[in-house]
Amino acid sequence: MDGIVERHSAGLDELEKVARHDLARLNYPPANWVPDRTGPDGKPVLDVLIVGAGMCGQTVGWGLLREGIRNIRVIERNRHGQEGPWNTTARMPTLRSPKHLTGPDLGVPSLTFRAWYEAQHGADGWEKLYKIPRLDWLSYLLWVRKVVDLKVENGVSLLKVEAAGDFLQASLSTGETILVRKIVLANGRDGSGGFRWPSLPSFDPQDPSRETRVYHTLEEIDFTKLKGKRLGILGVLATAIDNACTALEAGAREAICYARRPHLPQVNKSKGVSFPGFQRGQGMLDDDWRWKIYTYMLAAGSPPPHESVLRAQKLPGFAFRFAEPWLDMVIDADGVTVKTAKATERFDAVLIGTGFDIDLARRPELASFADNVTLWADRRTPVEAQTNAEAARYPYLGPGFELMEKVPGRTPLLGDIHLFNWGSILSHGALAGDIPGLFVGSTRLVQSISHALFREDVETHVRNMHAQEDPELAPTDYFVPREKRSGTL
Repeated sequence: MDGIVERHSAGLDELEKVARHDLARLNYPPANWVPDRTGPDGKPVLDVLIVGAGMCGQTVGWGLLREGIRNIRVIERNRHGQEGPWNTTARMPTLRSPKHLTGPDLGVPSLTFRAWYEAQHGADGWEKLYKIPRLDWLSYLLWVRKVVDLKVENGVSLLKVEAAGDFLQASLSTGETILVRKIVLANGRDGSGGFRWPSLPSFDPQDPSRETRVYHTLEEIDFTKLKGKRLGILGVLATAIDNACTALEAGAREAICYARRPHLPQVNKSKGVSFPGFQRGQGMLDDDWRWKIYTYMLAAGSPPPHESVLRAQKLPGFAFRFAEPWLDMVIDADGVTVKTAKATERFDAVLIGTGFDIDLARRPELASFADNVTLWADRRTPVEAQTNAEAARYPYLGPGFELMEKVPGRTPLLGDIHLFNWGSILSHGALAGDIPGLFVGSTRLVQSISHALFREDVETHVRNMHAQEDPELAPTDYFVPREKRSGTL
């Protein structure tokens, strides 16, 4: 794991003052407007629990505070500095997105990455910057969190969600059981499923021996243990190549990336949908259009960035093997034997770069709800679902990223769970995980929660409106007693 660098400089200290002044000009943070709720035991009910304090969870938390929704908690299973993949499983030197993209700033110029970078390196430094260094991005996110005063509880996990009367009941790893009105699952790329493992006759991912010989490229790996080793990597996309490079740079002897396909994908189709109209509009389209768009996108795939390929080609011991799928994999005490369509290979260890599966049934925190979650398979014909099996497993979300019931009335609180992770892509596009769509996605989610909380308490708000007593003219002679004012109840 790389070390997180805490940034302190005169320029950054001055920027923090500017940013806080800008926030004050925007009346941040506004007063909480959501009426207090109590549970049957008389204990306070939390308005929103955000699970995950990476880029998405942090931005949603700040968005809620900015909306005047302050009775929230943000929990993060990892310790400070390990939120998101940046300091753990991300292994590229720079981000893959262009440096000019915004999102975590929520439109405040002094909170943009550019402002943060220029405060330390000047305008000339910004002009010379090609792409954002990965750990700089993490340092920037932590800086934004500090400036907006978002409190995060590190080392806390969500274990289970259940219905409890009018509220959701969340069981936390601290031993707490709390009542909650809304839950946001901003728990990363694996938050709607888990690692995708290859289906091979002799391989069982639950085999204890796997942990010392077969690694998933999206789990934490001690690459120093691979020094001098010959490695086989299943996959040729960005994560697989970045892991191969990291292993070679740590001293591995050889790293060979295998693929079924005859060559690398050439065109990144996601660039064609990365503009405001598409980001705002896709989630508003009918089911046919949304299905058509993302079944195409999933089938097209994304090529590895040219930076990753160039990095690999410079390293002795790296190789691609195209049109050579793996047929079987056997783990033994000394290594791993891989049978491909062309040969039988012997490796000291193997890395699996096959990404994540979408499967809510694999999420233990959702066990009491999972079988009643509407999936895209439930909204398409059996033939369509079978032809596009991966897309069919994605949850079918409502307009505010909320889960929806398959059988109405069976789990009525399901709609209070909002899925702000990669599982939302079929319903809303890439708004919960990729920087380009973060501003659109987080704003949509925050507004949806705000609307729902207001609707649920509208009677209280109307009573408060009628009871409002702050005479503009008192104590002048023009003051009219309340009982004589027209329209007063």
